[in-house]
Amino acid sequence: MAATTEQKSVTTKTGELVTDQGATTVADTVVQKIAGLAAREVSGVHDLGGGAARAFGALRERIPGASASVGQGVSVEVGEKQAAIDLQLLVEYGVAIADVARSVRRNVIGAVETMTGLEVVEVNIAVSDVHIADDDDNDQSSDRVQ
Repeated sequence: MAATTEQKSVTTKTGELVTDQGATTVADTVVQKIAGLAAREVSGVHDLGGGAARAFGALRERIPGASASVGQGVSVEVGEKQAAIDLQLLVEYGVAIADVARSVRRNVIGAVETMTGLEVVEVNIAVSDVHIADDDDNDQSSDRVQ
């Protein structure tokens, strides 16, 4: 019988971040991007960020070669084994906010834990505004110069 070697490691639900062979660290920006993309996947979420962040993002999109930040509206705290995430959402009018928040929380936790191996200890959600479909039409028609 072959002898087995036992490795000491710090494990999370999805994998090992620290083993005898080395440690894996995950940057805050990585968790921020994953959480932002996962939140945007949920039906009923129109955008992330407060009014100023969304306005800045809209300006950035108009610059050739620039793109909106996927981490907009997301702040994170990342430790060696755990992460905490704060999201600021703009939801569609007519959706049940509690249901959207529950779905966002579940999707963000699943994505971050699966991709990074970190345990997500909390996902705090602040709904900052409600998007009304007519607002988009009014914004475009109110331009003086076209």
